[in-house]
Amino acid sequence: MTATLEHTVLPPEAPDEHLGELARMLTGDDVKPGSLVLVGPDGTPAPLPESLVELLRDVVTALSHGMAITVAPHNTMLTTQEAADLLGISRPTLINLLDSGEVPCERTRGRHRRIRLADIVEYQERSRREGEAALDEMIADGEDSGLYDANTPRRTR
Repeated sequence: MTATLEHTVLPPEAPDEHLGELARMLTGDDVKPGSLVLVGPDGTPAPLPESLVELLRDVVTALSHGMAITVAPHNTMLTTQEAADLLGISRPTLINLLDSGEVPCERTRGRHRRIRLADIVEYQERSRREGEAALDEMIADGEDSGLYDANTPRRTR
């Protein structure tokens, strides 16, 4: 994996009240696009784009809950093991996804595969949406069949 732009931050060993305060500030209702600024060493303010505010919010919230954070650019190429670890699946399962075309990959040095981080993130999002759609369909089927209307268990045998 390209490590030049990747950065991992571990949570503080002891609770950090400043981190908690920063998390509350970033998640407040009064945080509007362009309302947060970064002040340079010479005092020049630079408004933070909404995407950066969201990233900071996620980073600070995770750190304040004791989780580590890794920030990596989307053009980062992952090995199959790194991609599988990121998805929380086994490497053979990932290989099946690559072979079926569910997740695109590039081949290097013959048999080695590399997967773009952006493709892994896109697959995660697509899988989440498909799972939610399947669950919504199951709930609708249950409602249509009157499953949720029954107050007492029905005898099935």
